[in-house]
Amino acid sequence: MATSSGSADDSVDEGVSKHTSKIMLSVILVTIIILTALGNLLVMVALCKDRKLRKKKTNFFVVSLAFADLLVALVVMPLAAIELTTGQWKYGETFCLIRTTLDVLLTSASILHLCCIALDRYYAICCQPLVYNNKMTPVRVSLMLVGCWVIPIFISFPIMQSWNTIGIESFIEQRKFNSSHNSTCVFMVNRPYALVCSTVAFYVPLVLMVLAYQRIYVTAMGHARRIGSLHRAGSAPSSTYPNHNQQGSSRIKNETKAAKTLAVIMGCFCLCWAPFFITNMVDPFINYSVPWQMWTAWLWLGYINSGLNPFLYAFLNRAFRRAFLMILCCGNEHYAPQEGFNPSRRQSESVNGTSISLRLINSKSMKGQKSIFKQTKKQGAQNKCVRL
Repeated sequence: MATSSGSADDSVDEGVSKHTSKIMLSVILVTIIILTALGNLLVMVALCKDRKLRKKKTNFFVVSLAFADLLVALVVMPLAAIELTTGQWKYGETFCLIRTTLDVLLTSASILHLCCIALDRYYAICCQPLVYNNKMTPVRVSLMLVGCWVIPIFISFPIMQSWNTIGIESFIEQRKFNSSHNSTCVFMVNRPYALVCSTVAFYVPLVLMVLAYQRIYVTAMGHARRIGSLHRAGSAPSSTYPNHNQQGSSRIKNETKAAKTLAVIMGCFCLCWAPFFITNMVDPFINYSVPWQMWTAWLWLGYINSGLNPFLYAFLNRAFRRAFLMILCCGNEHYAPQEGFNPSRRQSESVNGTSISLRLINSKSMKGQKSIFKQTKKQGAQNKCVRL
């Protein structure tokens, strides 16, 4: 009797523990989904309301990225959360194909948008203004945006045709048999699809982003050294105009901060998606022995990247932060950008939000640094855009 009672108590405790764990998991997943949806919706609203944000070409990619991430939060993540918390798939084989197709399409689109943003920043920071304007024309920006959506369509189309399962039907049946419920949405890919999909959706964008940010960093440091030499050579005339030194330092700080901001975004992208795509390429070559728990963890880590992007913009980008505060504070004028006259702004020019030159208004100060500016101009003419 005592043994029977003890076994019953253990089973009850185990059942309560499982129920508690399921509730905690549900709360965590729902929180992730809500934060991802609200964050990306906030980015889209900010771009719609703030006219200055809409003037920057980069933000066309940002709003398209936010739309892709919003769809991930509203379509992909809820279905994945339901399957994870209930332990089964209740919507049939056809809807399973639709779900996995949308999953691959939207997450790939999100990754490609991050790549385009990195390339846009490369042209803005590492090239002269005219080069940037010639490279990032409205037509080219539109083509890049179309590519961010068309390429994922081609990547995800084979899933609807079940081309990704050719030759691995036995592994899929075994995975279904080993699951706790017969009804489960199994997504497995053969070797050709794993190699092509991972390369196009992750590894190529990753290489381009690394190269772009590496050149941005090198260019920012080069600018800092040149500005430092200008300050030292023109210290006497610059003392008459103290704002010159301040503007030079501000320029380098802005460029370095822009590079660091995007580097943080790329770092989060690598941290979130690298485990999944590495596993995606390795698993077909080790007879699909990666446990489903690891697959689920890596997949949700990738989903979290869609929720991180708007918060990275909010904390690391002043223009977005001001726009977010304007929205959340119901248009409080305290957070509105100042439109008054600012003399220091006339001493600098910007292209798409990135400072590209310092202009000394007084001709006397220009004479004191004429030779240095000529040398810098010649160097810029020889190398108008740092090659990737």
